[in-house]
Amino acid sequence: MAEELDVTLDAGVMTIRINRPQALNALTRDTVIALNEALDRAAEEARAVILTGDARAFCSGADVSAMTDGELKGVGLDVINEAIGKIRDLRVPTVAAVSGPAAGVGCSFALICDYVIMSEKSYLMLAFTRIGLMPDGGSTALVAASAGRHRALRMALTGEKVHAARAYDWGLATEVTAPEAYLTRAQEIASQLAAGPTLALGETEWAINQATLHELDAALNREATGQDMLKDSADAAEGVTAFLAKRTPEFRGS
Repeated sequence: MAEELDVTLDAGVMTIRINRPQALNALTRDTVIALNEALDRAAEEARAVILTGDARAFCSGADVSAMTDGELKGVGLDVINEAIGKIRDLRVPTVAAVSGPAAGVGCSFALICDYVIMSEKSYLMLAFTRIGLMPDGGSTALVAASAGRHRALRMALTGEKVHAARAYDWGLATEVTAPEAYLTRAQEIASQLAAGPTLALGETEWAINQATLHELDAALNREATGQDMLKDSADAAEGVTAFLAKRTPEFRGS
């Protein structure tokens, strides 16, 4: 639904705010469809884009509460991967303003942006394996491209939180700010970039993305294949059931 996303355009800067505070900005299929529509508009009208949530959460991932009765349909990687590709392909600078968790696919939506500003109280997390699934949304390529293979594996296999200071040290964040300053700083950077030579900026970001994210499309395809297999597994059914019941899952490796 359109109300799950708040989109404003001011002086060339489009701010796209995920607006599901009751669910820590977890994404539904409707939210991501609305995001794709906003990105289409940004390609035509914006000179810079800010992607954000609210002070409590940037995005806590896909809305797992939609996965009931063992039905792991969820948001759908078709619309998620479409949005990831659109952000990468935008020829205007994109700025992620992160507060609270950027977890699951929320981590992907932060890292696909060109400039990542994190509140010092925010964190990145790939929690997929905790429910018997694998990272998706391009995160298997996005984390490795910035932090390296072993740190990507550490995040993906353990599901640990990577807090802002460590994310900055690992190359996953561009700047870390005080908790009250993350959005103001994002607005400053986006306004500065929007006032610049956006044709040159667009060509620059495209060239750097081609050099560093050349595996992204293949990663999205691999993730979709793996996730399609995993969603029918007993472990995934147990993981989601346990998550919704707020208990520790009992995985069997099947």
